[in-house]
Amino acid sequence: MTISRRNVLAGSAIALARSGVALSPAQAQGNAPIRIGEINSYTAIPAFTLPYRNGWQLAVEQVNAAGGVLGRPIEVISRDDAGKPQEAIRLAGELLGEQKVDLLSGGYLSNVGLAIADYALAQKRLFVASEPLTDALVWSAGNRYTFRLRPSTYMQAAMLVEEAQKLPAKTWVTVAPNYEYGQSAVKWFKQLLLAKRPDVTFIGEQWPALGKIDAGATVQALAQAKPDAILNITFGADLTQFVRAGNTAGLFEGRAVVSMLTGEPEYLEPLDDETPTGWIVTGYPRDTLNTKANTDFVTAYRARFNAAPMMGSVVGYAMIRAIVAGIAKTGSVDTEKMVDGFKDAAFDTPFGPAYFRAIDHQSTLGTFVGRTGTKAGSHGTHGEMVDWHYADGANYLPDDATVRKLRPAAD
Repeated sequence: MTISRRNVLAGSAIALARSGVALSPAQAQGNAPIRIGEINSYTAIPAFTLPYRNGWQLAVEQVNAAGGVLGRPIEVISRDDAGKPQEAIRLAGELLGEQKVDLLSGGYLSNVGLAIADYALAQKRLFVASEPLTDALVWSAGNRYTFRLRPSTYMQAAMLVEEAQKLPAKTWVTVAPNYEYGQSAVKWFKQLLLAKRPDVTFIGEQWPALGKIDAGATVQALAQAKPDAILNITFGADLTQFVRAGNTAGLFEGRAVVSMLTGEPEYLEPLDDETPTGWIVTGYPRDTLNTKANTDFVTAYRARFNAAPMMGSVVGYAMIRAIVAGIAKTGSVDTEKMVDGFKDAAFDTPFGPAYFRAIDHQSTLGTFVGRTGTKAGSHGTHGEMVDWHYADGANYLPDDATVRKLRPAAD
């Protein structure tokens, strides 16, 4: 008969129970891995999610090399939702039911993140959303079991409005992908800018389908409105096509452009010498951010993957650090205890310290605000962020009274 390690642990537990010695939850689990079920859009959005996967892999390796958490190693069971909400729900069920994970994490697209959050609520299981940006995830559709890492559409809109309100521009047009993220970003930018600048008017908008932008027609429609300024929410391949068509048509000449996410390396670098200059953007100035937290992260990432990290890498890395900090604070992987323990849990990231707010489960992780510029290098001209500063997420969130109006009594 084969005697496995599991048999030995089980036998020891029974013997202790018969002897009257009580087992703590940690002792009962022994040093079995704490399992994180991770779901993301790896095949749908590879430019972000593949570096993101590298980031969480690096963090897992570092945590386990340091002894894990609660004396147990971390194990991530990862799945690809292909950018489809229904597939994400199916995978969440498989991870919880068959893989017996202790919690769920991940998500990229906002509609996918909302679907996982709804499922987590129905199953009463913890979900730590890494990337989905819609404010609905923690406010209008927020629930007891969902926490979110990245700064939301509201937060990033507020950061951009802080700069946009200084522009002389009075007429604006918008372009955004026609799904939850784009709709939320435009809504909050309009609302927050109008509160600061009631003299501003929005005179046009374009809503291309995600990944299917007709850049020529979009640029033509925006140009016909003759705006003073443009709000851009497109990203990825849609952004590249939009910039190329806009440059060709002269859309950006003499106009201010405010653009969410464009300063992130995975979206800025593909523009190469076509990078427009002077856009106000959120992003990650990886190569000029010389804080110890970032330089240590970049060095470790390069050593592990022989590549430079992207914003996705930061998000994946910070996600694991946040989860580990929450579990360490809780002292357990019991779901209800973790939900309470993750509130106010503080964690370190390549951008500096952050924590999960108790009132809405939103992390205070911030991002960088600056302008687009170009730099000549050995492989030609490429885009970079210049004149940047760090915007601490804690400074761009509404007060508790406002959050209570935005968020139902989810807890």
